[in-house]
Amino acid sequence: MTRHDDVRGGAWTGRRQLLIIAAACAGVLGTFAPAAAATETTAQFSVTGGSLSFVTPPTNMTLSAVTLNGKAQTTNSTMTAFSVQDATGSGAGWKVEVKGESGTEKSAVFKQYCPEAACGTIGYVTSGSTLPAGSLSLYNTTAAFKEVESTGTAPTLQCASGCTLDGGSNTKIASAALNAGMGTWEATPWASGSLVLKTESTLKALPAHEIYRVNLLWTLATAP
Repeated sequence: MTRHDDVRGGAWTGRRQLLIIAAACAGVLGTFAPAAAATETTAQFSVTGGSLSFVTPPTNMTLSAVTLNGKAQTTNSTMTAFSVQDATGSGAGWKVEVKGESGTEKSAVFKQYCPEAACGTIGYVTSGSTLPAGSLSLYNTTAAFKEVESTGTAPTLQCASGCTLDGGSNTKIASAALNAGMGTWEATPWASGSLVLKTESTLKALPAHEIYRVNLLWTLATAP
């Protein structure tokens, strides 16, 4: 009888220990939850450069008329606004230059010109009167580049001390340094006396309908 009781008691004790061990294992396993799932993505885009161009190019200039008085004279007119767009995305900078342009039906200096059929053949008058190179200058006292479509560094205007427009070689009018002038910029406002024409006392009067005219070549190029 005693042996039977010992077997039953031992069996019960063994089962209870197994239950306790199983419960403990379940608790331990419960503390190791699976890690959260994760994934990595990227976002990317390409960029294609645009062009460097005048949005509003310098326009034809109608200068103040000159009435001869037997003396050398200086007459003033107003330069018109122009704008530049640098959409290249290069940050290489740019420059605006001007010079008198020669060639067929062109004159790099002021020369006698017939603009209408009323005075004969339209065009420059053969062996017509001329003015010396450097008669027309641009002075900047008020103008600056204003943002149109840009938030970057502004380009700069030269000509605080005067720039010759009708010279035989290029004169720099404006420039953008490296990483400047990107986007669209407008040069404005020009003062009423920003264009200065100097004429000598020997300036010849012209027949009716005729004028003095010069061809100016404006260039916009990469590099400050």
